[in-house]
Amino acid sequence: MSRSQLVAEHLPLLRRYARALTGNQTSGDAYVAAMLEALLQDQTLLDERYGARVGLFRLFTKIWNSVSINDDGEPAAPAAERRLTNITPLARQAFLLLSLEGFSEEEVAFILDTNVTEVRALTDAAGRELAAEIATDVLIIEDETFIAMDIESLVKNLGHHVIGVARTHTDALALAKTKQPGLILADIQLADGSSGLDAVNELLRTFEVPVVFITAYPERFLTGERPEPAFLISKPFQPAMVSAVASQALFFQRNSRNRNQKKAS
Repeated sequence: MSRSQLVAEHLPLLRRYARALTGNQTSGDAYVAAMLEALLQDQTLLDERYGARVGLFRLFTKIWNSVSINDDGEPAAPAAERRLTNITPLARQAFLLLSLEGFSEEEVAFILDTNVTEVRALTDAAGRELAAEIATDVLIIEDETFIAMDIESLVKNLGHHVIGVARTHTDALALAKTKQPGLILADIQLADGSSGLDAVNELLRTFEVPVVFITAYPERFLTGERPEPAFLISKPFQPAMVSAVASQALFFQRNSRNRNQKKAS
């Protein structure tokens, strides 16, 4: 397999990670594009000691730590001038690499240019951050009964309250009318052939809420060719994966709200 084929194979999941770090599709994809441009200029930047995928994430991390890109996909201020509220802390980077992307501790240490002991310390710090997240009301949109039960149990164990489980587009709209959720976890294809993505987009026209999509086919929504979800979880999923991504979505929502309140005052 050629170098370009190897890179293309791993791009969808790198896009997922980038979007989880930045909180939206545009910025995440822009960082990936910046990494690809750097790689085109100098292919020796890709260190494949742990394989091509690990090497790409390591290179991406170097770009992430050295270049600031705004929501329009253009380079912005130097890294030192970025507002800290817009930066995903290193502890969360380590936690996402472990729980969302499934890298080993050794691979994460290589990606972050540190050691396993520090990775464990970062993960512990991320765990404390997760525990400190404000509990919220969660709407689950999922048509598979057992998966919905698993998600509901998991969300409750994280300290959140589930306002209901919707199996269809219509159910989702009805439940959201009874109580506005603070977080939505949604499947994309629902039981009656309706779309969880369409249901969420309709809800987002009336109020703002962080959304995490859960799908067995994440690569279909990681192309950058159209408006796509910022937060994606693959089926089958691990509890730590849901915890990490849901917390990250709430992290950006909270920071956005704090910035808006400061502007208003």
